[in-house]
Amino acid sequence: MQNNKGDFIKNHLATRFVGKNIYYYDSVTSTMEIAKKLAREGIAEGATIIANRQTAGRGRLDRTWLSPDKNIAMSIVLHPSLENLPKLIMIASVAVLRAIKEITGIKPQIKWPNDIMIKGKKVCGILIENEVKGNKVSFAVVGIGVNVNLNPKAIPEISTLATSLFQELGEEVSRTRLTCAVLSELEELYLQAQSSTSVYIEWQEHMETLGKLVRVQFGTSIEEGKAEAVTEAGNLVLRHSDGHTSEILAGDVIILKD
Repeated sequence: MQNNKGDFIKNHLATRFVGKNIYYYDSVTSTMEIAKKLAREGIAEGATIIANRQTAGRGRLDRTWLSPDKNIAMSIVLHPSLENLPKLIMIASVAVLRAIKEITGIKPQIKWPNDIMIKGKKVCGILIENEVKGNKVSFAVVGIGVNVNLNPKAIPEISTLATSLFQELGEEVSRTRLTCAVLSELEELYLQAQSSTSVYIEWQEHMETLGKLVRVQFGTSIEEGKAEAVTEAGNLVLRHSDGHTSEILAGDVIILKD
């Protein structure tokens, strides 16, 4: 663990609690696993685990998340209410959108529920994991992975699906500045959610999935239809060819037709 890098990031933050306790590592298996371990041990809310690279990073639906150096890989421990737990995916998504726009001028969009896209290619993945006991959230961990300065074309597994800020801009982006911007926006939106200010509208406005014919797969279940809306609970509303609608709680979206 390299405290000097964590201290450097912390000293550039003006947050109240998010990122005030930073654990920085050059290499870890998964920032999510470290964050959950610390959360179970009672670490204060806002603790942030950052790694230069991950050797066993995870994405949604138990997928592998490639996380070489030159990227951002971090996990933040939060203590949301049960009511606000579904909002975390919106909060994290919008925080990343705002931060990327602030630092680079690029305006990304969201592929439901939480992939951050630029020109149809993925630049950021977000993973939320939590532990709930009874009607109380013990903790939630927000994992954020951003492709910052890597060259996706050099990695065959992702070359046709992913992009990076470097690839879009043609120049390197400060990971420290972007990390600080994400953490600042995350805290602001998280605190606003506690006072009933909804992030739902902004999340919905940047949802590129809406209005498109999509296939949603979750396990062995597959549904197709037009992505008509997203609900305040974060679900995707599909209108099927026979006219009926259904709400999708989770799944992998493939866009079939604009």
